[in-house]
Amino acid sequence: MINLIIAFGAFNAFLAVGAGAFAAHGLKDVLSPEYLAVFKTAADYQLIHGIGLVLIGALCKHKTNRWLYTAAIFMFIGIILFSGSLYALTLSSIKMLGIITPFGGVCFLIAWLITGFNFLLRKE
Repeated sequence: MINLIIAFGAFNAFLAVGAGAFAAHGLKDVLSPEYLAVFKTAADYQLIHGIGLVLIGALCKHKTNRWLYTAAIFMFIGIILFSGSLYALTLSSIKMLGIITPFGGVCFLIAWLITGFNFLLRKE
């Protein structure tokens, strides 16, 4: 499971770099400046949280527990909901997809809180 978390993080970072390059080179003449900025935000958050998954996986190798696994799940769901909805919104122009984005943001917040409290409250 730990290797899977790290792999998901690395693959998401890879996809985020690709998405950022695609936005900069392939979408700059296709999307409005507003939608291009939204697409780049999606790529930035996917990259940050892909690295976050790698970090959580590395922490699990040090001392694994169910809370870190839970944080990883929330972080991965957050990537799908937050970045995925923003990618879909910008490429399809279906504004209703923006309703999904905050749920991804909440998943990110939960993941980081779980990770922080896991170490703050650990008795070692």
